[in-house]
Amino acid sequence: MAEIFEAIMLICFGFAWPMSIYKLLKTKSSKGKSLYFLGIIIIGYIAGIIHELIQGYNSNGHVDYVTYLYLINIIMVSTDLSLSIKYRNN
Repeated sequence: MAEIFEAIMLICFGFAWPMSIYKLLKTKSSKGKSLYFLGIIIIGYIAGIIHELIQGYNSNGHVDYVTYLYLINIIMVSTDLSLSIKYRNN
């Protein structure tokens, strides 16, 4: 049951990143964005993946579907971070 709520949390957070990426691509300005914040979010998602891998391998030996949600979120935040660096002087 706990992983369902974790998945819901990741899906809700996951909806924010495409909107942020879209806005960044549209305005070509990362004004007001914190690169440190995005980096901290990525570190948090990596910690979540490590937790899922440890928990998954201890209980059933398989990667949990929640791990893929973490990976998708890392990809989106990394894209947002990369674009923020690219457009930081605009």
